[in-house]
Amino acid sequence: MKINALIVDDEYNCRNNLEILLKDFCSNVNIVGQAESAEEARTMLETHRPNLIFLDIAMPEEDGFSFLRSLEKRDFAVIFTTAHNEYALKAFKEHAIDYLEKPINIDELTTAVKKAETLIENSESQDDILNAILQKALKLNSSAKISIPTRDGYVIVDETEIVHLEASDNYTMIFLTSGRKHLSSKNIKVYEENLDHFRFFRTHKSHIINMKDHLREFSRSNGNVALLTDGKTVPISRRKLSDFIGRINTF
Repeated sequence: MKINALIVDDEYNCRNNLEILLKDFCSNVNIVGQAESAEEARTMLETHRPNLIFLDIAMPEEDGFSFLRSLEKRDFAVIFTTAHNEYALKAFKEHAIDYLEKPINIDELTTAVKKAETLIENSESQDDILNAILQKALKLNSSAKISIPTRDGYVIVDETEIVHLEASDNYTMIFLTSGRKHLSSKNIKVYEENLDHFRFFRTHKSHIINMKDHLREFSRSNGNVALLTDGKTVPISRRKLSDFIGRINTF
């Protein structure tokens, strides 16, 4: 089957090199366009309706992750491309089909395209691609685990067990459904970047909550606070309030 693909990358040579590789080794991929920014990509989405995007992560002004989160509807598969391997975990948290490091390896490229083709072939329409991606996301979310580095080693927990996280200087205190808590040697920014964005939300510079599993109530009576299933209340900053309420309305 033919796959209509859009290449999004701020570097001209990277876009062209990828297009050449796709034409030479993935004959079923039809390149409908190249975009050098997230803004240009949004326009091309409306014009070309691709069912696959090769998306660079580290772009100026707006990176690949921000671009995806800016879209009301995501009815295409995503293969991330980047020169920075530290983004790998975060890429899969965004439910990408695959993740390719630059310079792109031909075998890895053809494997990634086959994965995308399988997903698209099992979708009867553009809208079904979105549903397939979301189903994959649900499966990943249900079994996602996280390792917490502690002074004595590592603790492995399901993300569903995490109620909330609280910054403690350059460390992070992680509160679990069991009532236990663990002090992680990573700062809260690391967790904000790597935890599942469908599940977790940073309400405040010092707090991240598990909205999907452990938000019980939102209250304005004593300031803007989130009431969690473990009985704790967590503040919501004024800057985060609009996004927080928007997330609640998606439940």
